[in-house]
Amino acid sequence: MTADDLYNEADKLKDEGKLEEAVAKLQELLEQDDKHVLAHLALAVIYGRLNKHEDAVKHGQKACEIDATDAFNFTAMSVTYQRAWAGTQNQEFIRLAEEAMEKSRILESQ
Repeated sequence: MTADDLYNEADKLKDEGKLEEAVAKLQELLEQDDKHVLAHLALAVIYGRLNKHEDAVKHGQKACEIDATDAFNFTAMSVTYQRAWAGTQNQEFIRLAEEAMEKSRILESQ
């Protein structure tokens, strides 16, 4: 299967609420292409829903590392941090969310 096929399958599984299966598809995709930004962003969302906030943050950060020029990645990272805060009440996530949003604003203005 191609990366696009795996991503589309994972997206369908996510929509069906089969989150663990979606994670498996996305991990399979990343074995083929570990720089697939959308797969990392999708994992950030899914891991957040599974209350695996450290994994969510790790994948969000990876997406930002891979493409540090896309404002959307930093907006998504801010949301991931906000969800991590909601799930953990760790105040550090609020600070990081604000930083990511500021980075997004800077990129959008360039």
